[in-house]
Amino acid sequence: MVKHLLSMQDLSPKEVEAILDKAAELKQKLRKGEPHELLHGKTLGMIFAKPSTRTRVSFETAMTQLGGHAIYLGMGDLQLGRGETIADTARTLSRYVDAIMARLFGHEDIVELARHSNVPVINGLTNTHHPCQTLGDLLTILEHKGKLRGLKLAWVGDGNNVCNSLLLGCTLVGMNISAACPRGYEPPAEILTQAQKNAKKSGSKIEITNDPNKAVAGADVVYTDVFVSMGQEAEREKRMRDFKGFQVDSKLLARAKKDAIFMHCLPAHRSEEVSPEVIDGPRSVVWDQAENRLHAQKAVLVFLLT
Repeated sequence: MVKHLLSMQDLSPKEVEAILDKAAELKQKLRKGEPHELLHGKTLGMIFAKPSTRTRVSFETAMTQLGGHAIYLGMGDLQLGRGETIADTARTLSRYVDAIMARLFGHEDIVELARHSNVPVINGLTNTHHPCQTLGDLLTILEHKGKLRGLKLAWVGDGNNVCNSLLLGCTLVGMNISAACPRGYEPPAEILTQAQKNAKKSGSKIEITNDPNKAVAGADVVYTDVFVSMGQEAEREKRMRDFKGFQVDSKLLARAKKDAIFMHCLPAHRSEEVSPEVIDGPRSVVWDQAENRLHAQKAVLVFLLT
């Protein structure tokens, strides 16, 4: 059976650990200039319905460094943009490429793509999940903290796709997570239900609150994202009102542990969800985070294709 990565729930705790170990190994090989062309001759098809900086460049670079090749497929490059079905697109691409990475809007679209694909499908982002981001995040936390189990991650902001994947990912590996979201912006019930099941197995704790101060208190990691994501521009004024008091500034960060790190999946809007002194300060690891997308995704590609 073909293995896909559509959400963090497609991985077991041991598989997450194996991917992180492989990512760390491949990162060291790159730093030492050691060749690691584990996917020589392999091709990755990359479907983009949304624009991207980190996802496109990291996956394309990953395939190059692994000895393979990546093909960028924008909606204007595919018949999918002119009415061909997702199923027919999946069936066709499966005959050409060794794996498909897709960055789409509706999560149901990537599920449909995987259903009809004979090669692994990787979720590069949907409105509901962003597993590749979470794997890069876990790698970053592990590098800076030396462990994952028992740490507390505080999420401050929208209960969005990144928050969803962190809820699932943290609870898979035994991390505690406290998410502070404005009323009406909490994570979906079905995500919380699954995260609670994970937490019961791993021994981690989940807290959902409307109070950023409560969430950040005693945290090892403080994490935020933009208040207005792609496709939500029409809601900007309302969202900026609703998210008042949720900016991660130095005062809020001070409630975390003294050695807490700050994370942001980027792109960032300074003076909105985060103050400049935090994201550009000494506790910010956002550039390590961005780099680790490359290493984590290389590990995912090797995991799925070898």
